Amino acid sequence: MEGPSRDSITFILNLPDDCLFLIFQWLDSSCDRESFGLTCRRWLNIQNLSRRSLQFQCSITNFTQLIRSSLSQTIPINSFHLCRLFTRFQYLQSLSLSGCTQLLDLDLRQLEHCGSNLRTLFLDCCLEITDRGLFLVGTFCPWLTVISLYRCNITDTGLESLANACSALKDVNLSYCAYISDHGLKAVTQGCRQLQVVRISSSSEVSGIGFKGCSSTLAYIEADCCKLEPEGIMGIVSGRGLEYLNISVVSCRIKGGDLAPIGTGFATSLKFLNLRMCRAVGDESIMAISKGCPLLQEWNLALCHAVTITGWEAIACNCHNLEKLHVNRCRNLCDDGLLALRDGCSRLSVLYMHGCRRITATAIELFKCYRSNVSIKGEEIICIGPKLACR
Repeated sequence: MEGPSRDSITFILNLPDDCLFLIFQWLDSSCDRESFGLTCRRWLNIQNLSRRSLQFQCSITNFTQLIRSSLSQTIPINSFHLCRLFTRFQYLQSLSLSGCTQLLDLDLRQLEHCGSNLRTLFLDCCLEITDRGLFLVGTFCPWLTVISLYRCNITDTGLESLANACSALKDVNLSYCAYISDHGLKAVTQGCRQLQVVRISSSSEVSGIGFKGCSSTLAYIEADCCKLEPEGIMGIVSGRGLEYLNISVVSCRIKGGDLAPIGTGFATSLKFLNLRMCRAVGDESIMAISKGCPLLQEWNLALCHAVTITGWEAIACNCHNLEKLHVNRCRNLCDDGLLALRDGCSRLSVLYMHGCRRITATAIELFKCYRSNVSIKGEEIICIGPKLACR
């Protein structure tokens, strides 16, 4: 019996591109994916066209990396490099240029080669990018859903052009953007009705009013270290879909009962609330929030010195779903307050507590005895909630 003739044998090089694309997609190992393109020019082209994300070695995509990186280093990324890369990788969906501190507005014109497919764009610490660059982003990347502009020197004008061009945005990071105000924030919240996440940490000109009338899809807001005003607090919760809110280290303008609007029926879905270092926020706010936010699972009240026994009793009576509570260094948490927490908050599993000078060792031991299922931890946590909060 004769074997198959040589003419009938099919070699892998005879496979059409569609089959090679499928083979590449099934490669799990990054090493295998990188080796794929070394076979021949055709396979390299398959690899290039299959690439969906690109991040430069200098890129910074989270705060921890930012702290460890030196922004004083020169990062020579310009139009020449971008043109070659975007011509090679034409179907990118995610791009990080973060940390490219010398990247200019005109360099972003190269996005015309791949921008129509981009869904995620990081421009963190691109210090030379201005409103002109943001206009180019909107022009060439109309389908963006995620954009991060951390520490960019943009203004409300740039945000308006971005919102007009990229109405599908769902996640926007404007933290440490010193030149934006509520006017620009309003353009984003009104123009992008699918928004889910907004970060405006340390944006000193934002009072929160720009959130007024935001979409019900907006579930996650980080506004720590902002100069929020009472009317801004009402704007923040106006969408009624909020699940995570960080307004720690709030402005001194917020005091007493100014946070009570959170508990007036506009934040019934709220699960994570960070009020760390809101020193002047009092019992009126705490009582309203504890009653009006029945789904709260984690609440950070560290260094909230104005909360007294009335506030602690309100939490104990009303927060039936609370699992984690942070009370580190609260000056007015005493034995009676700890007793109230001990007898309430039936689902509490972790209590972060240290530096509460009015609590005696006896009260702590009694708490441990009656609530052995609750772990008392001494560390002070700044970032609470889901992993997204620490991004």
